[in-house]
Amino acid sequence: MPRLRQLAEFPATTTASQKPTSARADPPGPDRTAPDPAAADRENAPGAAPESATANAPAPDAEKGPAPAAGTSVTASTSIQERGVDVHAKGMTATVPRELVHRAALSETFLTGWTRTGEDRFTVSAQWPRAHPLHVSPDRSAHDPLLVVETVRQSGTLLAHTEYGVPLGHQFVLQELHVTTEPKHLAVGPAPAETDLEVSFSRAGSGRSTALRYEVEVWRDDRRAATARVSFTSVGAAAYRRLRGGRTPGSVSALPVPSGVEAAAVHRTLDADVVLAPTRRRDRWQLRVDTAHPVFFDHPLDHVPGMLLLEGARQAACLLGASTRPPTSFQASFHRYAELDRPTWIQAEAASGGELHLVGIQGESTVFACRVDAAVW
Repeated sequence: MPRLRQLAEFPATTTASQKPTSARADPPGPDRTAPDPAAADRENAPGAAPESATANAPAPDAEKGPAPAAGTSVTASTSIQERGVDVHAKGMTATVPRELVHRAALSETFLTGWTRTGEDRFTVSAQWPRAHPLHVSPDRSAHDPLLVVETVRQSGTLLAHTEYGVPLGHQFVLQELHVTTEPKHLAVGPAPAETDLEVSFSRAGSGRSTALRYEVEVWRDDRRAATARVSFTSVGAAAYRRLRGGRTPGSVSALPVPSGVEAAAVHRTLDADVVLAPTRRRDRWQLRVDTAHPVFFDHPLDHVPGMLLLEGARQAACLLGASTRPPTSFQASFHRYAELDRPTWIQAEAASGGELHLVGIQGESTVFACRVDAAVW
């Protein structure tokens, strides 16, 4: 693949990283990574755009990345190739451009590069931080399994834009996400963890609406730390606006945030990171939707994001005492939007052998369902 032009205005981090030596041979293929770190000196605009969904499905979790940086002109039909991003040199000294993973904050961008290894096969590199308010345990001994979930999500978003021509203005809707982790390989070490994601894609559809499915193996120090299977669909912004009937981040207000459960009970340090409020039932909680939360609402949204629903399932498992640690796996299906201005309830429906079946409910509708395996670490 020919070298692409460098994209003006994309920032880069200043912390260098190096891909770990691997016993697995790297297959041939062009290498791609983030722009030169000198781009960090360029001025960036903080704008953000809402997450979103498909036109012919009752919105599961959907998202659109933050607005382009100042000085760039991107329309809903602009592909990453048309925009021109230099993603060829494999220096591994910066994160990928945050817009490519639908994040506004550099600190929430975990991917550092990628390479094509075959037809519909890729290796994506990532770095996991040693400290993070949500994705590292309070005692800083382990990476949370939801960090794996977010890294897997980012890898699919990155490859959809860069390898499959999905325009940067398109909306993404998450339909299914299954992730199983090996907790013994999630320990925090003396340096940020360098990981490789081996990704294989399949796709359906044509033109500007594409259904994508991918499978992932997450490797750390030549040990498999997790496996995943994800399916999602992309659709144009105009169809999303019709689907949402005019609901935008500016026109929809979230409900007041109720008092939460004890932070320690859900393996969190800060009360602000507690996402469940108690009810009269031991197996039912109200989801606390704080639109000012810097991780769950990295940029303005018009609905409850999927990662917040998954965190609700995680915390519910902790409260039900299925394990002394958070869940190690998530098998989630997203059925429709969870609206900001309606209460969302997280409810346990069944438990067997350490596995819990949890649902998210608004009114009479199930917005998502999730099975979590709360195996002992």
